[in-house]
Amino acid sequence: MTIEFQTNDSAPEIIVVDHIEGRRFPLATRHPVTLRPTTDQLRDPVDGAVSCRVEAITLPYVVPIFVRDTDGTPIVECQDFDERTLPEGEYVLEITAPIKLFVRVSGPMTIGSTSTEMQITLDAAREVTLAARSYHERPAATVTTTSTVDDLMAAVSTFGSALKTTSPERSFPSLRGHPPAIEIGETLSVPDAVTPPDTGLEIQLPRDRAAVYAVATLAHYLGARVVPGETARLLADGEVVCALDGPDGLEGAVTEALQHVFVLDCVVRTEGRYQLNLHQRHQLADRVDLPLRELYDTPIADRVASYFDVPVETVADLVPTWYLSTHLSPELTSAKSLPYAANALSVIRVETPEPIDSAPDAESGFELEVEAGPESRSESRAFTRATRAPSDGSDVSAGSGSGSESESGSESESTYVRVSNTDTLERAWVGDGRAINANDLYLTGVENRFASESNGDPITIGVVCNDERMVAEVDSNLYGDRDELPFDVAVHANLTCEGLQSLLESELDFLHYIGHVERDGFVCRDETLDVTDIETVGVDTFLLNGCQSYDQGRALLDAGSVGGIVTHADVDNTSATAVGRLVAGLLNAGYSLRSALNVAGRRHVVTGQYSVIGDGAVQIAQSESGTPNLLEISRAPEDEGYEVLITTYPTLGTAMGSCYTPFASSVDRYFLAGGELPPFLLSLPEVVDLLALERVPTIIDGEFWWSTDVSLGDLP
Repeated sequence: MTIEFQTNDSAPEIIVVDHIEGRRFPLATRHPVTLRPTTDQLRDPVDGAVSCRVEAITLPYVVPIFVRDTDGTPIVECQDFDERTLPEGEYVLEITAPIKLFVRVSGPMTIGSTSTEMQITLDAAREVTLAARSYHERPAATVTTTSTVDDLMAAVSTFGSALKTTSPERSFPSLRGHPPAIEIGETLSVPDAVTPPDTGLEIQLPRDRAAVYAVATLAHYLGARVVPGETARLLADGEVVCALDGPDGLEGAVTEALQHVFVLDCVVRTEGRYQLNLHQRHQLADRVDLPLRELYDTPIADRVASYFDVPVETVADLVPTWYLSTHLSPELTSAKSLPYAANALSVIRVETPEPIDSAPDAESGFELEVEAGPESRSESRAFTRATRAPSDGSDVSAGSGSGSESESGSESESTYVRVSNTDTLERAWVGDGRAINANDLYLTGVENRFASESNGDPITIGVVCNDERMVAEVDSNLYGDRDELPFDVAVHANLTCEGLQSLLESELDFLHYIGHVERDGFVCRDETLDVTDIETVGVDTFLLNGCQSYDQGRALLDAGSVGGIVTHADVDNTSATAVGRLVAGLLNAGYSLRSALNVAGRRHVVTGQYSVIGDGAVQIAQSESGTPNLLEISRAPEDEGYEVLITTYPTLGTAMGSCYTPFASSVDRYFLAGGELPPFLLSLPEVVDLLALERVPTIIDGEFWWSTDVSLGDLP
């Protein structure tokens, strides 16, 4: 069961549970309700539905609500500080909460909101249908390809089968679907269920494996077939519309084409079911006169051809900062990663990065930003989270040299790589070597995410501190301070090997480990526990905040975990404490593993010390606003209010194509999520409301805060 509707015994409340994503969303009612299965059909695809009798429904925080008639015609959109009264009639409300919700209801009714909650109020108790759809997607089938380039082209050509529409609405992540998985075998095998759509779009390529890898995301988004050709180019109904070459080669041209079509789709879709007041539409209208309604109704091949009549430079600065670049080794095994990269709408780079002999020196790995006097700072830097004494007499050992080996005498050597820089929020690496500046996208973790399923209980977190000198990092209040999202946090100290193994084998959403880690195991009270000796673990995600925890993190993935944050080298205790507490707060606020480490890197230099391994897109908690974000607040020129800069971090559920708007009464536009939004000029009351809305990282005059800790006196 993907979606479940529960009632709360202790309060009049309906709880919607997404068992795949592990998300919960409470809907308060005035009186206890009885939920009944229903066969009431909605136009939108849903994963579960019930009916009940209610007078009012209250949402715990503000999210956009789109009201349509039963034929799908838009009527009104409600968001913060709105109050809409609807007359007698039949309506379908689409609620863009962390779980997509639909309410079919008869009016009259009123939809109203404050800065902190929304309420749907009926004129009397009425029967309503409540339905939900998970944002989660998984491959619907598996395609087997051989090592030949033609077969690989045929496999990538199936990616468009996942599209739920070929209209411009496929620019919404929930309408793209997940491409079929790829396996390598002796013969090509394409199940009937993944027959590509007949879009009339075709990508011609020379017979080169790296070229096929590079176009995988574009083929998915366009529903295009990939076929052999002398030169790389995009065709619509047999006519060339775009040559896939340029100064940045095939990969640069493919990225440019993908982003060009994507942004224009996002603008054109505002003529359809989601008639949002989109910022990029206003910008584009000032530059070019496009027949948006006509384009919306045009078949995809003709529409894409028309898009390339618009110069790329006219649109380029409207593209939001892209979410992810996936860097692939040119090896055949990298083909298995293509569906996951395409699902995230990732740009793809094929490369063989130069190996690095060792991880970067821990001396340059951190900026110590915690408050500490000279004595305590000197003491902390002499205390690393390693149990051995460095062989060279320094306070921090580096990488994988002889001074870094554990006392057990492990001879394992590690190869590190640094992938190329890209203008994306996040990077992932698939290939040999440990990436020091990207998510090591170990596919076993991604596959484990597809196999896991939440039971709908509170989020379970285990905090383990196996050295009392590191207790400053331990704080159960780092997690679970959100009323609408229950957490079950347990703190464990000084565990034995048996105790830690029992915890690892239990069902645990997140493990925050504080202590010593060697390459051959976790240092426990009695001896060392090597995860490679454990057949199966129940821990989904983890932060292993000890020295050189990469190997044990990989072992957790092999035993069933999804993803985690690990270290490459030794870390000093004071810095590790600061990073651990910050990452914990970010994960609690709904950041993914990758985004959390990304934001932590804005305050501490973590590159080369910490990395994400496995599925870096996984979240342990949902973001209240749907899209995790970071605020930067400064005084506006001439003291006319405050300038607020918001950086958005898309997730898999709210990936490229999602929209974001700050809940401020003076802002009436939506913006495509991804990176920095244009700066906002807000009044003091608007800034106060924005800070109180949800707990997000905030920078004020260069100083880091949590938004809910900021008082009026702290503002510039």
